[in-house]
Amino acid sequence: MTDRNLHIRRSTAADLRRIDEIYGRAKVFMRSRGNAAQWSGEYPSATDAAADMEAGNGYVVTDAAGRVVGTFAFIVGDDPTYGSIDGCWLNDDAYGTIHRLASDGSVHGVADAALEYCIGLTGNIRIDTHADNIGMIGWLESRGFSYCGVITVSDGTPRRAYQKNSF
Repeated sequence: MTDRNLHIRRSTAADLRRIDEIYGRAKVFMRSRGNAAQWSGEYPSATDAAADMEAGNGYVVTDAAGRVVGTFAFIVGDDPTYGSIDGCWLNDDAYGTIHRLASDGSVHGVADAALEYCIGLTGNIRIDTHADNIGMIGWLESRGFSYCGVITVSDGTPRRAYQKNSF
């Protein structure tokens, strides 16, 4: 269930520093949970968030006080990374892809709020995560995503790919 005090809006240049902080906190959280490989080095960063923003794909999640507590990118249309899969997508219908979903950990429900928002834009959603990201895998499966197979991201590493069709 989504916290009704969470709101989604497009990111702005004023959000970039905060988004970068959230990415940093998410990286620390993942490392503490045994996921040392995903989001290594400088990725993702404020540079990625700026590119998302400029493309109209960057979003932030705010709490009741208007504080940015989460971020994600949502891209409607074909994602080249998903063009080849060792497995099978649920369908070949138009879809949206959630990328770089992160929370600062201060409130619960950030991922649910993002998902609910994205489903409102297009009910056919794809997402991927590292095999070591057990928390994300559990969340995806508990929210009705189906495991579809393995894709390879731009740095050449594999990711578990999921899809949810709410139509």
